Amino acid sequence: MDIGEVSRLSGLPASTLRFYEDKKLLKPIGRKGLRRVYDADVLQRLALIALGRNAGFTLNEIAAMFTPDGPRIDRSQLASKADQLDRTIRQLTAMRDGLRHASQCPAPSHLECRKFQRLLAIALKSQRGRKS
Repeated sequence: MDIGEVSRLSGLPASTLRFYEDKKLLKPIGRKGLRRVYDADVLQRLALIALGRNAGFTLNEIAAMFTPDGPRIDRSQLASKADQLDRTIRQLTAMRDGLRHASQCPAPSHLECRKFQRLLAIALKSQRGRKS
């Protein structure tokens, strides 16, 4: 398949496919004139990349999963990412619940509301976690 067909079938712009090639995520099998040509398994590879991105893996982490013999996905790495997603879900759930409460809180000021104060603490903790 040439790059235009891969782009059409995957929904990704050709620039993304070229970027993935630069990141060693894709490798064309040749050229047809000036256009890159990919093997039929490129769509499955793109689906694996999309799954990895949706799960929060970096492109470098995903690239490391591709070997000459095919994808090699470390199960402990998957479990670790699932644990990380669980922590994120808990934080986002607490944030959502706090925002819902704050939108209806009868306190004269949000800063006087205990639940809003907990929301601020969660936000601060989250900010600290991003820096490390």
